[in-house]
Amino acid sequence: MFDVKKVSIEWGGETLTLETGKVARQADGAVMATLGETVVLCAVTAAKSVKDGQDFFPLTVHYQEKYSAAGRIPGGFFKRERGATEKETLVSRLIDRPIRPLFPEGFYNEINTIAHVLSYDGHNEPDILALVAASAALTISGVPFMGPIGAARVGYVDGEYVLNPTDEQVAAGDLDLVVAATHDAVMMVESEANELSEDIMLGAVLFAHDACRDVIKAIINLAEQAAKEPWEMAASDGNADLKAKLKDLIGADIAAAYKLTDKSARSNALNAARDKAKAQFTADGLSPQDVMAGIKLTKKLESEIVRRAILKDGTRIDGRTTTQIRPIVAETHFLPRAHGSSLFTRGETQSISTCTLGTKDAEQMIDGLGGLRYENFMLHYNFPPYSVGEVGRFGAPGRREIGHGKLAWRALHPVLPTKDEFPYTIRLTSDITESNGSSSMATVCGGSLSLMDAGVPIKRPVSGIAMGLILEGGEYAILSDILGDEDHLGDMDFKVAGTSEGITTMQMDIKIAGITREIFEKALNQAKEGRAHILGEMNKALGETRQELSAHAPRIETMQIDKSKIRDIIGTGGKVIREIVATTGAKVDIDDEGLIKISSSDLSQIEAARKWISGIVEEAEVGKIYDGKVVNLVDFGAFVNFMGGKDGLVHVSEIKNERVEKVADVLTEGQDVKVKVLEIDQRGKVRLSMRVVDQETGEELEDTRPAREPREPRGDRGPRRDGDGGRGGRGGDRGRGPRREGGDRGPRRERNDGPDDQGHVPDFLKD
Repeated sequence: MFDVKKVSIEWGGETLTLETGKVARQADGAVMATLGETVVLCAVTAAKSVKDGQDFFPLTVHYQEKYSAAGRIPGGFFKRERGATEKETLVSRLIDRPIRPLFPEGFYNEINTIAHVLSYDGHNEPDILALVAASAALTISGVPFMGPIGAARVGYVDGEYVLNPTDEQVAAGDLDLVVAATHDAVMMVESEANELSEDIMLGAVLFAHDACRDVIKAIINLAEQAAKEPWEMAASDGNADLKAKLKDLIGADIAAAYKLTDKSARSNALNAARDKAKAQFTADGLSPQDVMAGIKLTKKLESEIVRRAILKDGTRIDGRTTTQIRPIVAETHFLPRAHGSSLFTRGETQSISTCTLGTKDAEQMIDGLGGLRYENFMLHYNFPPYSVGEVGRFGAPGRREIGHGKLAWRALHPVLPTKDEFPYTIRLTSDITESNGSSSMATVCGGSLSLMDAGVPIKRPVSGIAMGLILEGGEYAILSDILGDEDHLGDMDFKVAGTSEGITTMQMDIKIAGITREIFEKALNQAKEGRAHILGEMNKALGETRQELSAHAPRIETMQIDKSKIRDIIGTGGKVIREIVATTGAKVDIDDEGLIKISSSDLSQIEAARKWISGIVEEAEVGKIYDGKVVNLVDFGAFVNFMGGKDGLVHVSEIKNERVEKVADVLTEGQDVKVKVLEIDQRGKVRLSMRVVDQETGEELEDTRPAREPREPRGDRGPRRDGDGGRGGRGGDRGRGPRREGGDRGPRRERNDGPDDQGHVPDFLKD
């Protein structure tokens, strides 16, 4: 029934298996990829015809994580997978970016690439496996895909590169890098690094490329067994005649337009040239299809003109040299009420960045295959249509916005303090108000400034730059700080961010067959120079983190208590902690390790809560004076609460040096008093004194009463009597002699419930 084809290789300490012919057989290509016990199914379907009037390539990639893959049931009301999560969106982009350039120009058939995570073992991440499965499914489907590609994740632990590291190895190491590549060229790089050098990053990319080649060999092996017949592509003459006519008609206009340094003026001039060509083609009687083809050729003509000028003269669109950075203006404390803010402007790209600090309850809850976790650093990137002077959809963030925000997140995350060092939840927002090239790197620069403006103690400031490449045969030019048009017309989009000490993130997308190590290395070094220049301009606005938080930010103080005391802080059913919050007005959070976070915008509230908690967990000291509050009056004294959570008895004899007839005449419930700890018995009961403390100053007074005579220890009362004179056995008369009957007992002594004339307290009252 099944015609199963399968290949397996040993890869990164695990077995990678690619299988087809058993599942999803009606798709054009379907591959089940397994690494360890992680399994991903990727199915590819392609439309057999092109829709009328379509002039773009409609490739759609969907990556979905099934909760059942990890033995979990989704949370929420519906209990099923819903819209794409942030991670699913990012992995979808991760697959899309390296495969999209490998379809031939002019191929406009719609293609769906859908990857499902069916099993997750908790160790082997499914994102890399999904990319491998997508490449294999496209390769065997028969569609004109110029692959295959391989993919690999690389870590850097103890100075060694690690292929397909576990989550634990990534956390313990200094690098999390993903590479997708053909046999000859790296197509895509995504990474987060702990301030690593250019040489280490380059070595990691080359190490990953070698691992990709092993996967490519396995995919080719599978394709030799199971590939479908390749689709026939109609030969195209490239519309050479139409292109020549277009060049004669508007070539000079396009060249003049690209000498305009202002983006709006340049855009208007290019639109005018296109309208001129369209009008002439229509007047010449060309069919609507030929008119449309002619207008599309305008982009090719623009690309040729711009690329030739850069390679021949080193002249860029806005007149800069290849290494020159656009003018930069950076400002901090841009918004009066934000906890931290900045306005970062580089040429015609601008970002307003804001930093907001919150408490633990503001953390982002993330539910995924690995279970529920909380993230205390968020970065949200927004790209409204007015930033490019256009009218467009304004609503929820799209895939591009999520991707750019995550790139900036990776750049800044390595320099953030730990939760122990800075126990705040941090949210950065970047609102792009102008855009003409690398708004994601403007987000990195602006985000770094707003973090420092908010008083977040980051390791070092972070700057970012976008690099481009023009490659024609053996000639090439590397461009620093590329414009939007240079991105569209160039061969590489290479973004690098980092501190003065090293790289924190690197992202690269290649649009051509590949680049040499020489080009890659030169681009990295040129980016380093550009980052240093940008960092210098940023330092003019703010060179180091502010020492004080904004007056509008909440304050958080941490306390570490013994875990055995957690129940005392929380109380039965949370009674104690609720009382602390309600009384002091401060928020109190406590984790399972005994770390307590007290937060409030009012420092006095934090101090009140801290003292209360300290009183609960600390032990009272004999001889020490404390502030207390009378909580209950009794005939023989008053109970006083001190240290926040402890009660002790002030006997009537310890209230004043003179005799007190009635406690209520001297004290009232709720009255603030100062007390000294006299004694703590074995059961923890505390005996307090007010009379030896000055109630105004809290200073200890000299005790003018005579010293109390110590009680005679039981063991010194002499030998026990035996026989008729002792307490011997319980039988007989116990040696007590004859009992007196009735009235012969003599007068009965009255029991004294108060202190004697010297203020001594009977033993039975001490309990």
